[in-house]
Amino acid sequence: MASTTKEIASEIPNIIKHYKDGTVERFFGFPYVPPSLDDPQTGVSSKDITISHNPLVSARLYLPQNKSQKLPILVYFHCGGFCVESAFSSIHHRYLNRLVSEAQVVAVSVEYRLAPESPLPAAYEDCWTALQWVASHSIHQDGTSHKEPWLVDFGDFDRLYIGGDSAGGNLAHNIAMKAGAESLNGGVKILGAILSHPYFWGSKPIGSEPKGEDIEKSGQYLCWNFVYPGADGSIDNPLINPMVSGAPSLAGLGCSRLLVCVAGKDELRDRSVWYYDLVKESGWKGEAELFEVEEEGHCFHILYENETENVAKMIKRLAAFLV
Repeated sequence: MASTTKEIASEIPNIIKHYKDGTVERFFGFPYVPPSLDDPQTGVSSKDITISHNPLVSARLYLPQNKSQKLPILVYFHCGGFCVESAFSSIHHRYLNRLVSEAQVVAVSVEYRLAPESPLPAAYEDCWTALQWVASHSIHQDGTSHKEPWLVDFGDFDRLYIGGDSAGGNLAHNIAMKAGAESLNGGVKILGAILSHPYFWGSKPIGSEPKGEDIEKSGQYLCWNFVYPGADGSIDNPLINPMVSGAPSLAGLGCSRLLVCVAGKDELRDRSVWYYDLVKESGWKGEAELFEVEEEGHCFHILYENETENVAKMIKRLAAFLV
């Protein structure tokens, strides 16, 4: 009798499997939730929009209750190792409601394509497309029927921010680097970037990172090779290791302000602090800040259902940056 067991092409154990017949099985991820025109906890409104049809790029927009003046704009990139999670998942919806309410910003949470169905660099391309779409709303033309009214009516394009957590923090770094080399629509500039618990890695361990044979067994190593199997340099590609020899200078970051957030119990902490130090030493002309919550782990402020003291502290720090 023939076996019905499908052959695995690649996998991240306990997270995702990609089978040779092209199907994908995900074992991690939170349920999708719909947008709301009046979140009961925060009063924040949200709605889903389509940015591009081919490839499909969409987003969830958030608007706070107080709309008496123009508000900063945050283009946000969600976490999930480039292969799981969504802008529409319950944890990101809850988190963006909290952040938008505290910071009083218009937020655009980007739904980018995931690996392995769309391997990297697809996510980078989608996030750049989304940022350019947001920036296009700064251009005043007769007739705005094709424009998103929440951005036109309430967005302050002199206060445009990008940010993300984990893989989203990696996306924010690389989008800021691209913005340093290429112009945004309407000549808009990124005022600030938030890299929260950013997903950076490399073949040479630093600090508390796995060493020796454990390097290639680490989740960070396995994840990168799963989501970008054709990357030049593998785990030392500048997209995942911007500190590697030969990578573009961090002085090229296309923003004026930078906030790097780390957590004391996060395996990504040491490399993120190193990144912050190297940015400051690079000759970059902007203002860099580092914020650490010592007793917490990776993306705690998103994963915790209740707004603990440290979650509130984290969100208040982010809000203080988004001014």
